[in-house]
Amino acid sequence: MKTAGAERAGGTAHTGHEGQEAYGDWDGLVGAALLGTERRRGGSPRALLDEAAVLTLRRRAGLRPARAWERPEPAPRDLRPEPPEAARRRLAQLLAGRGAGGPGGRRGAAPDLTELLPQWLTAAVRHGYRAPAALVPALLEAARARTDLRPHALALAGSRGLWLARLNPDWRFALRGGAAGTPELPGPEDREGVERLWQEGLFAERVALLGAVRAHDPVAATALLSTTWATERAEDRLMFLDSLRVGLSDLDEPFLEAALGDRSRNVRATAAELLSALTGSALAARMAERALACVGPEGIDPPAECDAGMLRDGVVKRPPAGRGERAWWLGQLVEAAPLSCWRERFGGLDPAAIVALPVGDGWAEELHAAWCRAAVRQRDPQWSKALLGSASAPPAAGPGTASLAERAKLLSVLPDGERAEWVAEFVRAHGLSEAFQLLGVCVVPWAGALGRAVVDALDAAREAGSYPWSFSGVMGLAERCLDPADAAGLEALTRAPAGPAEASPGAAAYWEEAFQRLASTLRLRATMLAELIPPS
Repeated sequence: MKTAGAERAGGTAHTGHEGQEAYGDWDGLVGAALLGTERRRGGSPRALLDEAAVLTLRRRAGLRPARAWERPEPAPRDLRPEPPEAARRRLAQLLAGRGAGGPGGRRGAAPDLTELLPQWLTAAVRHGYRAPAALVPALLEAARARTDLRPHALALAGSRGLWLARLNPDWRFALRGGAAGTPELPGPEDREGVERLWQEGLFAERVALLGAVRAHDPVAATALLSTTWATERAEDRLMFLDSLRVGLSDLDEPFLEAALGDRSRNVRATAAELLSALTGSALAARMAERALACVGPEGIDPPAECDAGMLRDGVVKRPPAGRGERAWWLGQLVEAAPLSCWRERFGGLDPAAIVALPVGDGWAEELHAAWCRAAVRQRDPQWSKALLGSASAPPAAGPGTASLAERAKLLSVLPDGERAEWVAEFVRAHGLSEAFQLLGVCVVPWAGALGRAVVDALDAAREAGSYPWSFSGVMGLAERCLDPADAAGLEALTRAPAGPAEASPGAAAYWEEAFQRLASTLRLRATMLAELIPPS
């Protein structure tokens, strides 16, 4: 068969056994167009365009039938209920990120819907819902783009989400990121089913299975893990070991003690960290003996060397740049020693009194930083309060640490109410400029004294003529975390008068718009949460 172009060109174009012209496939046509038709078989531009038209038509309509794939098995049934209709519409809106943006793409006073999605997912999981089937693909796409959404997004997607993830490589993260909400796990008493899934299941299914068995029988869980431990990949051993943090108990000590001899340094370090959190473990006792020999009322005498026993117990020999070896080793010993050992060493003093003691030779910062890490690791609220000190005191004068990052970790150990009270006092004394990290560890919603302290501090910053854009991060956090019931109390601030004459240009308009957005976001959050309440 000749093309019309071939006939006009004297029949120079012909087809091969696959039906392709002299110029070959599409890449050949592109090459001829770039190099010039005269350099490629003496063709003409018109013939080239004709053949391009023919090849385009064939590419669109000339596909040969392919062998049909086997139809996949249907997705497992998910017996959880879907959210109410209004909540389903709200989820679709949040996934699309549609809001009432202002002209030119300016956000204005409209709530940021993408930042409300995590709260919707959290509340939906708490109510025991499953994701609407039509929205599971969009939910997986959102989780692919934002790792912070994955735990709750996968819980809502459930077995249908995992089923879809097996069919789409872009969603492969769901197969390794946890299987929360997967209803088809065998019961812990089904030994044959547990063994089969442990040997043959996907990593996410195995993690979920280990957690389920562990909740039923911790010893059986570590025994199950032991059956394949030697053949697991190092990164998988590390993740399995990390999953033992939930429900960690003295029953895990034999397995963790054996893991101290693992061939992976990261696995050994994690095993040592977990054992030091078990204050009654043999490793904790060994670390206490070493630490007590270095620290006491008489002063500080860091270890002179890092011996083989210290190395096996997780002490890292080489310090990071800028740290001395002996200080580095001392910090690791102190943070791994049980905090209970210091009372007797310091003559019966309580944690607050011990922390207040003077420390000579410039060792105070190193010692207090190690105690901070120990308090966080051992979840000791008494030591955490002692190291935090008074919230109204200047941060640099804190008894344990002036680091806001370390203070945020210490706060996470305190009960929810005490944590909120401490941060509220900090905000009242120091304002919001240094409180962002501390607010991030407070339980949502910020109610009572904490909520009032944050709103009052924002209002005070506006009245003082502060540069408004420097508070955008705290304002965004307040939109997500303030109690929705406080929306009515913000109405007066949305019509606040202009600030001082020396304020930045446009500051008054920014503050007014920011408070309007804060109030509208709180109202939307209240509506959103109400929509998720199951019908009576």
